[in-house]
Amino acid sequence: MSKNLTKREVDYSKWYNELVVKADLAENSAVRGCMVIKPYGYAIWEKMQAELDRMFKETGHENAYFPLFVPKSLFEAEEKNAEGFAKECAVVTHYRLQNDPDNPGKLRVDPSAKLEEELVVRPTSEAIIWSTFKGWIQSYRDLPLLINQWANVVRWEMRTRLFLRTAEFLWQEGHTAHTTKKEALSEAMLMQKVYAEFAETFMAMPVIKGSKSESERFAGADETYTIEALMQDGKALQAGTSHFLGQNFAKAFDVKYTSKEGKQEYVWATSWGVSTRLIGGLIMTHSDDFGLVLPPRLAPIQVVIVPIYKGDDQLAEISSKVDGFVKEFRQQGVSVKFDDRDTYRPGAKFAEYELKGVPVRIAIGKRDLENNTVEVARRDTLVKQTVSQDDVVDFVANLLVEIQDNMFDKAVSFRKEHTTEVNTFEEFKEVIKTKGGFVSAHWDGTSETEDRIKDLTKATIRCIPINNKIEEGACVFTGKKSIQRVLFAKAY
Repeated sequence: MSKNLTKREVDYSKWYNELVVKADLAENSAVRGCMVIKPYGYAIWEKMQAELDRMFKETGHENAYFPLFVPKSLFEAEEKNAEGFAKECAVVTHYRLQNDPDNPGKLRVDPSAKLEEELVVRPTSEAIIWSTFKGWIQSYRDLPLLINQWANVVRWEMRTRLFLRTAEFLWQEGHTAHTTKKEALSEAMLMQKVYAEFAETFMAMPVIKGSKSESERFAGADETYTIEALMQDGKALQAGTSHFLGQNFAKAFDVKYTSKEGKQEYVWATSWGVSTRLIGGLIMTHSDDFGLVLPPRLAPIQVVIVPIYKGDDQLAEISSKVDGFVKEFRQQGVSVKFDDRDTYRPGAKFAEYELKGVPVRIAIGKRDLENNTVEVARRDTLVKQTVSQDDVVDFVANLLVEIQDNMFDKAVSFRKEHTTEVNTFEEFKEVIKTKGGFVSAHWDGTSETEDRIKDLTKATIRCIPINNKIEEGACVFTGKKSIQRVLFAKAY
C-alpha cells in the first residue's frame, strides 16, 4: 500500500484529503458533494455510534425513526428554522420518470407527475418530528418525551470535504419535550456533557464546553451549547451541539399538554446532534505524516499481529503460537487481527497498518520463537520494544490504556500551547495570522462587532465558555466595556 502523504506543514488540507482516501476511510461518489464511506471508515463510525447510543440510553432516551421527506408547509412552520436552512435544501417536485421521446434510451421527468406539495429532503428533522409530537403529547403524564434517531440528512453544501462537510451525511439527532423551561435547559446541558465525555473519553479529543453567541446559534434555538475542539492546523472544529429550543417549535406546531392543574401549556423543547464529522475531527486531532493515529477505544483493529517467516513450516509454527495470543486478547475484549496473507511482505503490512493507525503492532518471527519473545510497536509514538511471549497479552492490554491516555494528554498540551490571551486588535490579528488556535479576547457582546471581526480576520466566536469568569475589560475591537473573555478562532 503506497503512502507518500503530503506533509502536514506543506499543505494540511491536501494531507487530510490524501489520508482519508489512502487509509481507505472514504472516497468521493458519483454524486457531487456526497461520499462513499468505506468499510474501515464505517467501522470507526459504528464504534462511535455504539458508545453514543449506549450513553443516550443510559440517560433515558429511546430510538425512533422519522421520514426523510418533509412537506414544505411543515418545514415553513417555524420561520427562523426554515430561513436558516432554506439555501441548503434539496426539494422533490415530481414522483415519476418516463421515456424521453426526443432522446431514445433516455428518461425525463414526467410533467404530469408533479407532487401536490413539494417535499423538502430533511436538512434536520425538527419540523417532521414536532408535527408528529403533536399527536403523542396530550398530558403531563406523556412528558418528558426523550427521543433520538440515527439517520442521514442532506444539506446542499457548495464546498465539500470528506467527512467534514458533505451534501449528505450520517448523524444522530435527539429531540425532547418537557413540562418546564428548567427541565429543558437541564436536558440541553446534560447532552452537551454527554458529548464532551464521549469526545474526551473515547476520541481522546479534548473539548471546551460553552454556549454560542446569538449569531452562531442554531436556527430556531433560544440557546445553543457546543463542544469545540482544536485541530493540529490551529483551526477549531464544532464537534457537537445541543440546543434549547424554548417553546418555538411547540408554538409553531401547536404542541400543548394538560398540566396537573388542568391548564393547557406549551411544551419546552431541545434538540442535539453529532455527525460523521467526528471522524474528520478524530483524524485531524491525532494523525501524523505517516498516516492515521487512532485511539484504542475507537480503533476497528486494536492489535495486529504480523508473522515474519520463510516457508509454510515456519508459518505453521508461528500460527500455532499466535492462536493462543488471539484467544487471550479476545477474552480480554481486545480486537485483534492476525495478518497471515502470503501476498504481501511484512514491510508492506507494517506500512499498511501504520497508515491505518492500528494502535499496536506485534511482529513475530523464527528468532522470536527461539527466544520466547515478540516485537511490540505502538503507533502513537512509533516506539518498538521486545516483550516476553509470556507477558505480551497483559503488556499490550495495559499499553492500550497508556496509548489512549497519552493521546489525550498530547492533544491537551497542544491546545494549551495554542490558546492565547490578547488585549489589542493588533495582537488579535497577529495571533490569528501566524499562530492560530484559540484566541481569548474581550468582546462587547454585539453582533456588529462579531461580524466586523469575522470580515477582517475570518475568525468567529467559537464559544462563551461555561463557568466563564467575570472579568471586566475592554472589547478587543471597539474598546467598549466587556465583562468576560470569549474564544475566537478560524473554524471548519
